[in-house]
Amino acid sequence: MTAVQVATLLAVAAGGTLTALVREPLRQLIVAGVFGLALAAMFLAFGAPDVALSEIVVATVVVPLMALLTLGRLSGREEEDG
Repeated sequence: MTAVQVATLLAVAAGGTLTALVREPLRQLIVAGVFGLALAAMFLAFGAPDVALSEIVVATVVVPLMALLTLGRLSGREEEDG
């Protein structure tokens, strides 16, 4: 196992832990996006560039964007009700 692989595994472990520990939704989305980048780097280091590209698109762009849109819509409904 190379040093790059070990470093990416440590980054993934730290990113997953931080994602679970952060409680504020907006910050959690940001941390989750960084976690997705760490996963993509890990997949790339282990020789799976196709999976890394998919991970970048899905975990770093699409999921945080959808969650942000959902949070925005929910906060808009709370303002209408209150």
